[in-house]
Amino acid sequence: MRTLVVLPTYNEAANIDDVLRQVRATLPAADVLVVDDGSPDGTADLADALGAELGRVEVLRRPGKRGLGDAYRTGFQWGLAAGYEVLVEMDADLSHDPGMLSALVGAIDLGADLTIGSRYVPGGSTPDWRRRRRFLSTWGNIYAAMLLGLGINDATSGFRAYRATILREIDLPSVRADGYGFQIEMAYRVVKAGGRVIEVPIRFLDRERGASKMSGGIVREAFGLVTVWGVRDLFTGRRWRRGRG
Repeated sequence: MRTLVVLPTYNEAANIDDVLRQVRATLPAADVLVVDDGSPDGTADLADALGAELGRVEVLRRPGKRGLGDAYRTGFQWGLAAGYEVLVEMDADLSHDPGMLSALVGAIDLGADLTIGSRYVPGGSTPDWRRRRRFLSTWGNIYAAMLLGLGINDATSGFRAYRATILREIDLPSVRADGYGFQIEMAYRVVKAGGRVIEVPIRFLDRERGASKMSGGIVREAFGLVTVWGVRDLFTGRRWRRGRG
């Protein structure tokens, strides 16, 4: 299947060389789209130079920082228009191990509509996290799963592969959340559309180089959106369960 790996970047000059080389080594047949939000550290120029060396790396330059969710929406729409059958999302800071890409894409080949690299299934882990961060992430996922009826252990994970057909079904342009909220909303819409979801265990590592883009506002947005969606479904009598196969 034609596969596109979408890599949003903002000030990832320290990591872009390693991540692109590792993606190419793991998925030699895949193409890569770097969606750069005007990184002042020259990330886009480095990605262009690496693209000339490695081949099949496109760089989409955007004039300013528009957020993670918007970067993925843009990248997915670009990929759908180009006819890709599988679209992968991952961070560019190497917290997502490119070596797991084959497992994510392989599950799509076996019939999944959405494969999630999960920290909270047997074999998944977050070895570098402090107790408070692990607690907040774990209970945030439990809250989303219970309120929305997702049946997904790690709805906030940003390491994923989507079948193109399911992305066309969920009205991608209308997805508006960012950060954790974007990941939850996408999983929620896939489940609503009857998509089959498979979780693959991953080992999530903290970035070694560069600064984290996560903020308290992104966490609060996710919590608020999940609450709104859950209350709405409760009052409209709609509950969703993930597709199984």
